[in-house]
Amino acid sequence: MALTREEVLHVAQLARLSLEPAEVELFTRQLNDILAYVEKLQELDTAGIAPMAHVIPVFNAFRADEVKTGLPRDEALENAPEGEEGNFVVPRII
Repeated sequence: MALTREEVLHVAQLARLSLEPAEVELFTRQLNDILAYVEKLQELDTAGIAPMAHVIPVFNAFRADEVKTGLPRDEALENAPEGEEGNFVVPRII
């Protein structure tokens, strides 16, 4: 299934893209190359292959939780522009 120049222009209009004539020709050729490659991939027999999200196995790197002491309040407020009664003072938003 090859895309025509008009179909590429239609997709560009839907995406709110303004393309120069040379870009239309370039994208038409590139999109047709991509579609030809996808058609070639459709020829493969994938009946016994399970669907996957990644081509290589992905594992989370979990680590054990460690309890640590937090930053003391006075130390945390040292660089604050303004503090009041041990809390940060920030401008009102509402």
